[in-house]
Amino acid sequence: MPIETKRINQVEFLTAGGISVPHGFTTRYGGVSTGTQASLNLAYGRGDTMENVVENLRRLGSALGFDPEKLVMTRQTHSDIVRVVTDRDCRGFCHKDYPECDALVTNTPEVTLLVFTADCTPMLFFDPVTGAVGAAHAGWRGTAQKIGAKTVQAMVENFGCKPENIRAAIGPNIGLCHFETDEDVPQAMLAAYGEEVRQFIEKRGDKYHLDLKAINAMSLNRVGVTQIEISDACTYCQCDRFWSHRASHGERGSQGAVITCKEVGR
Repeated sequence: MPIETKRINQVEFLTAGGISVPHGFTTRYGGVSTGTQASLNLAYGRGDTMENVVENLRRLGSALGFDPEKLVMTRQTHSDIVRVVTDRDCRGFCHKDYPECDALVTNTPEVTLLVFTADCTPMLFFDPVTGAVGAAHAGWRGTAQKIGAKTVQAMVENFGCKPENIRAAIGPNIGLCHFETDEDVPQAMLAAYGEEVRQFIEKRGDKYHLDLKAINAMSLNRVGVTQIEISDACTYCQCDRFWSHRASHGERGSQGAVITCKEVGR
C-alpha cells in the first residue's frame, strides 16, 4: 500500500496503509507557529514559544486521535539507544527531561510515541498480532548503527513480536538527490553493511550521495521485516512542505513521526 497524505482540521500528515493504529508523519501545515517555525512545529528549543508547541501538539492529537498527555518523546543524540516505555514514562507536553534515546517501543495501550526529524529518516513500526509499536529517528549515524533493526529487535525481545508480522513505514527524509557527504559517511555504511550497500551510494565528483531510505529498508529486511512502506518525499526538495535542516541552514522547526499503541482487536 502507498504512503498517503491526509488533512484533518488543517493538520496535514502522511500515513501508511498497513498500519491500522493512529499514526502519521507530520508536515509543516496545520499549526500556529510563525516565522521559521511556521506552522506545525513540534519541538521546543528551536526558538518557538512553549505555548505554540503545546497548541500544535494538541492539534496533532485531535487530528490523529491520541491524547497528548500520554505522549512519550525522545531526546535525540544520533545514538543507537532504544527505550522501552510504558504509561509511567508519559510526561505530556514536556520532553526536555527525557533520557537520551533515538527510538522508542511500547506495548502499553494508549501510549503515543513521538520522534523528531528535519532531514533525518523517521521510521514507524506496528505489530498487529501483539499490538506493540515503535518509532525511530535515523540520521546517517543512526543508519550506520542500525537503529531501525535495533528497534525491531527490542520489539522481539520485550514483547514477543515476530519480525515477519511487523509492518514498517519509512517517512520523508533528505533524498539521494540532496544528501551530499564526504567519504566518511559511505565508509561508515560499508563498514556496517558490507558491499551490498554500495548500490545505494553514488559518487558525484569528489562528493558522495546516499539513499538513506533504501539503506534503512535493507537493514530492516536483514532482520526479517519485509512489510515496508516508503515515502518518496524529499524534505530538501519539498522544504516548503517539510522542514529541512540543510535547505534552511538550521533555521527551522521540526516535524514528527508519531504512533499510538492500541489494545489488539480495538
